[in-house]
Amino acid sequence: MNYHFSSRVPKSDVDPVGDILKIAGKPGIISFAGGLPAPELFPVTQIAQATAQVLQEKGRDALQYGSSQGIQELRNVIVDRVKLAGIHTDANHIMVATGSQQTLDLTGKNFLDKGDTVIVERPTYLCAVDVFKSYGAHFAGVNMDDAGMKMAELEQALIDNPSAKLIYTIPNFQNPTGRTMSLARRQKVAELAEKYDVMVLEDNPYGAVRFAGNSLPSIKSFDKSGHVIYMGTFSKILAPGMRLGWIVTETKLLSKYTMMKQSADLHTDNLSQYIVAKYVAMFDINRHIQSICKLYQKRERLMMNAIHKYFPSHVKCSQPEGGMFIWVEIPAIKDTQALFAECIKNNVAFVPGEPFYEDQGDPGNFRLNYSNMCDDQIETGIKRLGAVIKQMINC
Repeated sequence: MNYHFSSRVPKSDVDPVGDILKIAGKPGIISFAGGLPAPELFPVTQIAQATAQVLQEKGRDALQYGSSQGIQELRNVIVDRVKLAGIHTDANHIMVATGSQQTLDLTGKNFLDKGDTVIVERPTYLCAVDVFKSYGAHFAGVNMDDAGMKMAELEQALIDNPSAKLIYTIPNFQNPTGRTMSLARRQKVAELAEKYDVMVLEDNPYGAVRFAGNSLPSIKSFDKSGHVIYMGTFSKILAPGMRLGWIVTETKLLSKYTMMKQSADLHTDNLSQYIVAKYVAMFDINRHIQSICKLYQKRERLMMNAIHKYFPSHVKCSQPEGGMFIWVEIPAIKDTQALFAECIKNNVAFVPGEPFYEDQGDPGNFRLNYSNMCDDQIETGIKRLGAVIKQMINC
């Protein structure tokens, strides 16, 4: 039978990233590939207690249909959380989404027609590229340095693409590079958005997981014209399986998101929303986040020390102050897929850099995740990886 798919469905069934993660997940392989939180930190016992309280106190409400915007109790929690990013708002400006991924999808639905341009960091979150591509978007990539997107290049991209619909950015501990945008550049992004009348989607999944340096206000906190949409998630500070994200924007725009969400899934899971709101009421979520930061800092240091010990001296890598990733650049490597294949033979895995680019990308770049691997396997895995790199570049 021939299926007559829409233009949004990929023509090919090839899923290179899925194939990489499947191979990386095989038994015996030390995997730095997945962008997964540390499961040993999931507060299982406390979530169970919160769940019991919800079912006892609000069971019928939690199991019923609910508001597309999200329950009031959880939106009030989010109001308090976004204050930490310098955003002072109220529950009427917040919608609860089914994870950050749904916010990306709803943004595509709201803003993108076939042929529209999205300006992205180079490299950027690969799933965002996939979502925006599904709505027919074209991309303009802006190069980065250790302080994030280069503002001169961003402004030039806006000049070259006067009808661009969206700037997508991850200013804190960016995926995949781990870099953090400077304060001055955050202010500049907000200024450019107003100047060129383009929306900014500020994605902040990792911002609370800071273990070094000083916290910086969000781009949204500098927004005076309503051009910045802010999105966050409980996935990295509580549990990704609960699929709870959020969006903060102007009420007129929020109503469009809410209508689009209603047509997609009616509302985010009520039970999960009530559980997280109750968890925050019963327990100290900031203390829990501190435990995440402490463990991730330890693992980042273990990985970075191992990189300095076992990688060739000319290898470049990012210096994250939080989040979950280190970005590695080895210009001498001309075929990252060949490096990946050889590493799999040696029972260690990473994610090659190419899928994170809106275009072909640069060879010799790859992402390492330190949050999900046990301490005792980090040095072993990096030692294996370093040996393969040295073998491939003959040093």
